[in-house]
Amino acid sequence: MIKFLDLHKINERFRPDFEEKIKKILDSGWYLQGEENERFSQDFASYCGVKHALGVANGLDALNLIIKGYGFGSEDEIIVPANTFIATILAISENGCRPVLVEPDINTYCINPELIEEKITPKTKAIIVVHLYGQATPMSKIWELADKYHLKVIEDAAQAHGAIYQGRRVGNLGDAAAFSFYPGKNLGALGDAGGVTTNDSELYNKIKALANYGSDRKYHHIYKGVNSRLDELQAGFLDIKLKYLDSDNCRRREIAKYYREKIKEPKIILPQVENEEAHVWHIFAVRCSEREKLQTYLEQRGIQTNIHYPTPPHHQGAYAEWKDLSFPISEKIHKEMLSLPISPVLTDSEIRELVEIINEF
Repeated sequence: MIKFLDLHKINERFRPDFEEKIKKILDSGWYLQGEENERFSQDFASYCGVKHALGVANGLDALNLIIKGYGFGSEDEIIVPANTFIATILAISENGCRPVLVEPDINTYCINPELIEEKITPKTKAIIVVHLYGQATPMSKIWELADKYHLKVIEDAAQAHGAIYQGRRVGNLGDAAAFSFYPGKNLGALGDAGGVTTNDSELYNKIKALANYGSDRKYHHIYKGVNSRLDELQAGFLDIKLKYLDSDNCRRREIAKYYREKIKEPKIILPQVENEEAHVWHIFAVRCSEREKLQTYLEQRGIQTNIHYPTPPHHQGAYAEWKDLSFPISEKIHKEMLSLPISPVLTDSEIRELVEIINEF
């Protein structure tokens, strides 16, 4: 069996370091907002090339807090890709804002910058870019639009830890960025975890307070905040794994390169990449008009796959008011996409076997 994602094998590499970290934290008796959080925040900020990083409870909270930190609310519009995971859109709705969906580029699966301007209105406050599947969104046009219309650019970087665009890492391509450290991510915790990065010190201080019950110091609450804090254990685990993120991403690129060179099945559309370092291959997603048949074929031969994501947000029950909207490119992607195994612990023999089986489809 070739697993889609072997989390045990991924984390087993760090067991001695994890056990040492657990002992250190247990001995300290300090479990929240301590030195592990401070160290990881500093190291992750340095890694992304920004002034500030803050650990929070999960990726959705990270997006929520950024929008809340900017004070966006009722009647404000935020542009967002139509084919993203629903969490990106939920964060907009949670703050009372109106999500404005824009189709992706069929080649990159990221938001199509050429379709954004026509959706901008006097109510538009921000553009959320989603670095989907691990590929950095082409940002040049988006920066131009943000400057022209005085909009904030928010990155949903939940799938793209370490990706680079024009010499800058994601997390440093907008005004603020939200990360998820869910266990399956390229940089994954051993539970739920998330983070925010920004160069905006005022925004950082506000989000830091908002995430701690709206408090800037104990029992002093200046905002109507929430409880969204990264615990010391997860911060410690993440700081250990951060040191290996680039090498893990390098292995993902090697596997993706092999897939893209060796998969010859004509019914399969392979992902396109403009710049190798801009992609960290969180997901290796192919398209196939016979997706269900392909998935069954691979499953019968011992290869696990996944679908990211079977139903587009505008067809979800949570957004029933959008049921009559049409986004044909997004719908095509969601209908045809199938994710193949890719992770730093896949062996050469496993990827060769997978390619041979696919080419016999």
